[in-house]
Amino acid sequence: SKVTNMSGMFEACNGLTSLDVSNFDTSKVTDMSDMFSWCSSLTSLDVSNFDTSKVTNMSHMFGRCSRLTSLDVSNFDTSNVTNMHFMFCKCPAWATVDQTKFAGANDCLPD
Repeated sequence: SKVTNMSGMFEACNGLTSLDVSNFDTSKVTDMSDMFSWCSSLTSLDVSNFDTSKVTNMSHMFGRCSRLTSLDVSNFDTSNVTNMHFMFCKCPAWATVDQTKFAGANDCLPD
């Protein structure tokens, strides 16, 4: 409940196929950049209970999660986010997201 930085927390956990973070208290978190990036085997992830009201950085958060096909981020409050570059880069779950809330989040650099 006191954590403010979750940057890179599960980054490049390539062998991880599912992850239960549904009970994480994220109410004080300001940085979620690269939190799940490069989790290329991840197929299941529940972030629907995340409190993102204080988050300013979501860059690369789900970037390169190439097997993640759906994701419920409908409750994400992005009003304070100043950086969401590459948030869904190469992540198929982008197709299931309300893209109006995440402008520029699917941008990618060439491989």
